[in-house]
Amino acid sequence: AMPIKVFFHDDFYNVYTSDPAAESGRMEAVVKELEGKVEWMPIAPIAIEKVEMVHSREQIERVKRQGVYDIAFLSAGGACQAAELSLKETCFALIRPPGHHASSNNAWGFCYFSNMAIAVKSLIDRNLIKSAYVLDIDMHFGDGTDNILKSDDNVIVHNIETEDRIEYMKEIEDAMSKCQTDLIAISAGFDNHVDDWGGVLETEDYERIGHLTSVAAKRCNAGLFGILEGGYNHDVLGRNTLALL
Repeated sequence: AMPIKVFFHDDFYNVYTSDPAAESGRMEAVVKELEGKVEWMPIAPIAIEKVEMVHSREQIERVKRQGVYDIAFLSAGGACQAAELSLKETCFALIRPPGHHASSNNAWGFCYFSNMAIAVKSLIDRNLIKSAYVLDIDMHFGDGTDNILKSDDNVIVHNIETEDRIEYMKEIEDAMSKCQTDLIAISAGFDNHVDDWGGVLETEDYERIGHLTSVAAKRCNAGLFGILEGGYNHDVLGRNTLALL
């Protein structure tokens, strides 16, 4: 099998704020684990219109005032490029800041722009897909992605909210066995791992999630990609990311 393509940019090493998502060593931990096992893909700038399609002028200005516009924009770009490539081959965007708590006119929880919503909407807007299934496995409810995409009847946003490991995996299994879609997009937060904040999943569960989504994507003839959201224990983040890939 060909190594999976992972979108990344050296600027993601920069510590852009004092929050846990921006912490020093976080991206290094993942890159170290993936090095030699994936094909690194550069992130090119995207059109500002893609962000404006999802976010208000006020929100964009607010992000500029916070001094994180460039890095947030680059992160959204990585998500968009992964989404587009996923229609040809499965891939991943190793990006930060995360995005699933960013709504069109506000953001919290270490997020600024809704990377996932921007990526999905940019494909729908260009008629590359008609429908999408967003699976959010982060321990926190992705309210931003949900707020932005829930008005679209052709997009399902599915947050796994149980704290029971068996139920958690069963819910994903059921969802993936039934879904009919053009695109499966994983908001991959790894903070639900036993050694992270959530304390629910084992590393092998991420491998299983990768398998279940892959089988579903093949069955639907759909694109499949993931983007990094949460995950704060640097000792296990790389291993968990690799397990999903």
